[in-house]
Amino acid sequence: MPTTVIRNAAMVVGWDVSAGTHRYIVDADVVFDGGVLTFVGRDYAGPADTVIDGAGMMAMPGLVNIHAHPSSEPMNKGLIDEIGSPGFYNSSLYEYLPIFRADAEAVPHCVRVALSELLLSGVTTLADLSMAHPGWLDLLAEAGMRVCVAPMFRSARWYTRNGHLVEYEWNEAAGEKAMAEALSLIDRAEQHPSGRLFGMVVPAQIDTCSEGLLRDSRTEARARGLSWQIHAAQSVSEFHEITRRHGCTPIGWLEHLGLLSDRSIIGHGIFLDDHPSTPWHTRRDLAVLADTGTTVAHCPTVFARRGITLKDFGRYQRAGVNMGVGTDTYPHNMLDELRLVSYLARTQANDPRTMNSTDLFNAATIGGAKALGREDIGRLAPGCRADIVLVDMTHPMMRPTHDPLRSLIYAAGDRAIRTVLVDGQAVVEDGKVLTIDYPAAAASLHEAQARTKAAVPGLDWAHRSAEMISPLTFPAG
Repeated sequence: MPTTVIRNAAMVVGWDVSAGTHRYIVDADVVFDGGVLTFVGRDYAGPADTVIDGAGMMAMPGLVNIHAHPSSEPMNKGLIDEIGSPGFYNSSLYEYLPIFRADAEAVPHCVRVALSELLLSGVTTLADLSMAHPGWLDLLAEAGMRVCVAPMFRSARWYTRNGHLVEYEWNEAAGEKAMAEALSLIDRAEQHPSGRLFGMVVPAQIDTCSEGLLRDSRTEARARGLSWQIHAAQSVSEFHEITRRHGCTPIGWLEHLGLLSDRSIIGHGIFLDDHPSTPWHTRRDLAVLADTGTTVAHCPTVFARRGITLKDFGRYQRAGVNMGVGTDTYPHNMLDELRLVSYLARTQANDPRTMNSTDLFNAATIGGAKALGREDIGRLAPGCRADIVLVDMTHPMMRPTHDPLRSLIYAAGDRAIRTVLVDGQAVVEDGKVLTIDYPAAAASLHEAQARTKAAVPGLDWAHRSAEMISPLTFPAG
C-alpha cells in the first residue's frame, strides 16, 4: 500500500504503549498506509510515497464522540436554547422534544449539518443514536466518518396533556419489532462496503422500555460483542418515575436487571441517589457505576441550558467511572463541549482541581474508545487506525502555545483545525469539509425549520405557536 508520512510535525500527541498514556512528542513523524498507522515518533527513515508537511502543526488522534443525535438536533437551533418545562424540573424532554421535530425531508440535511460540525471540530468516530431513517447508512458513509450506528427502539412513547404530568403510551409488540429491525440494520452497517460503520444496541430510555425489552436487548448486545447504551438518570421526572415503579433509582434498576458492565453506557447519568435534586435513602449509585465498569456519556451543553448539570465530572472519575463525552445537542462542536465539561466540573465541585486537561482529553479519546470496545481508535500508535487531526499551532488563537492542547480546548477551538483524516483519507482540508456540502445543507435546514414551526400548534398540548413557546430575543417588526 502507498505510504504517507506526516513529516516533522511540531508536536505529536502520541500513545505511549508501555505507560498507557498519551504523550507529547516534539518534532515527530506520523506514518500510515492502508488506513493503519505504522510509525509514530522521531526520525522516520522508511519509504514515503506521499509527504505531508507537518511544520507548525500538532498531530493528535481524532476525537471519539459516544452520544449524539444528528438526525434531529440541528433542527432545534434557536428554538430550544432557553426553554425548559417548569412542571418537569426544567427538562425539555417531555413537552418540547415531541413537537420540535424534523420531517422526513429535513432529516438528511440535519445529518449533514451535524456531521460537518463534528468533523470540523476534530471528531473522527461518532455514536449516532437516531431512530432509523431511509438511506441512513449510505448518508453516514458519504461523510467519510467512522460511525457507530445506534438505532434506538422502545416499548412506549411519552407525552403530556398538561405540562406537568408525563404519560406513557405502551406497545410492547412494537418495541420488540423495532428492536429486531434495529439489529438487522446493525448487521447491514457492519457489512457496509465503506468498512467504517459498526453497531451498538440502544433501547432508547429507561422509562420507555419494558423489562423484557431491556433484558433482551442486553442479551443481543452480549451475543454480538457490541456495546449497549441507554438514556438513564437524565431527568428528575424520570428518577421519580423509576423509583415509583420499582422502588429503586434508575441506576439501581439497571443493576438489579444485570445490565451494567464494561460494555454498558449510560447516556447522561446525572441524577444519582446522592444528587441534590434527587436525594434517595441510598448512597451507592456512583460506586455501582464504577464497580461494574459502566461508562457515562457526559453531554453538558443540553443540560446547562436548563440549569442542570452533573455533580461532577471529576468526582465520577475519581470514583473509578469511565467517562466519555458526547454532543447531545447543537452545535455539534466537540471542542466547545470539552471546554464546558471542564468549566462546569470546576464550578460544581467548587474546586478548580477536581479535574484537568489530561482527564478531559482522555475522556474524548481513550475513554470513548473503551466504551465502544475499540482499542484501535482514540490514540496514535502503530496498528491503530489512521484517524488524525492536524491543528495549526501558528494560528493566532493558539499562541502563545505553552501547552497546545489547552490552547486548542480553551482558546482556539475548531478555528485552528486544518486537516482531518479518517483511515488516512482527508475529510477536512484547510478547515473545510470535503465530503459534505455544509453550506447547502444548512440552507436547506433553514427552510425545513419553517415547516417544523408551522406544525407546532397541532402537536403542542396547549396549541401554542413556536413563537409563543420560544419568543424572539427582541420583538420583530
